[in-house]
Amino acid sequence: MTGNIVARRYARALFALGAKSGVGELDKLGSDLAALAGALDAAPELGRIFRNPIITVDEKRNVILKLVEKYGVSATVRNFCLLLTDKGRLDCLSDIQAFYGVLLDAEKGVIRGELMTAVELAEAKRAQVKAALEQQAGRKLELTFSVNKDILGGVVLKVGDRVLDASLRAQLGILKDNIKRGE
Repeated sequence: MTGNIVARRYARALFALGAKSGVGELDKLGSDLAALAGALDAAPELGRIFRNPIITVDEKRNVILKLVEKYGVSATVRNFCLLLTDKGRLDCLSDIQAFYGVLLDAEKGVIRGELMTAVELAEAKRAQVKAALEQQAGRKLELTFSVNKDILGGVVLKVGDRVLDASLRAQLGILKDNIKRGE
């Protein structure tokens, strides 16, 4: 829980810094953070290096400088990572990137969601469903589509912390409960 609070504070600070330069800078900072967080997630041994108290701060700075150079990130993110290294918080980079993405989506008015169906939808149908949901929400929607044969039919829509389960499996479950109660 403490790591989450720390990650939120650092993400807000970086976001506030980027907001002074506009949405373009916010996007650049977000993509730079995503590249570095992806590198850390792809190589768990890097995370162990940054959490290891035996490895000195200077050694950690050298590692992060090489990583930053490899991905060609902006000077702002480079300095931000060096600050995280000095404060011993570099292991929070993935959490910081995740919360930064939430802040960026809120700034742009974007909602992220997932639409699960029992069968693969054609691209035209995906676009049609996305357009209808965007119109209903009144905001831009970043929708990922997935297939789960277990739902039998219908859809399950997850947007933020809300879930709309209009699947055949859920409907059959409701029918089963009603029959058990004698309704």
